[in-house]
Amino acid sequence: MISDNTAFDQFISDHRWAVVTTMRGGEPVSSVVAYARDGDELVVSTPGTTFKTRSVAANANVTICVLTNQEPFNFVSIEGSAFVQHDNLEQDTTRVFENLAGTGYELPADLSHWLDSQQRVILRIKPKRVYGVIR
Repeated sequence: MISDNTAFDQFISDHRWAVVTTMRGGEPVSSVVAYARDGDELVVSTPGTTFKTRSVAANANVTICVLTNQEPFNFVSIEGSAFVQHDNLEQDTTRVFENLAGTGYELPADLSHWLDSQQRVILRIKPKRVYGVIR
């Protein structure tokens, strides 16, 4: 479990979009991402050239805020540490695409080539603190 609160834990499993916040020096920087759950960790597929990838490599502290797509805009935030995973990307990337099922995003037919051409990496997030609001 990511959270001892079963409602928070289920919320994380049930959703697919989040805002991840990393640090630029001492300033927070946020971006919208798709994520997936891998047991008690979260994975985000992103190009290795993005700021968030460089930021995580410099400072592992992140917050990822999981959101609903409609009112009342419930959320669960997960504070934790992240690391940049450069290998064994196919399984975690597939998890992210499976979590996006029904949204129009499709797993690339030649996943290995797509990962290489996009210079993709996985941001693997290990939770430390979980909190939120579910109405």
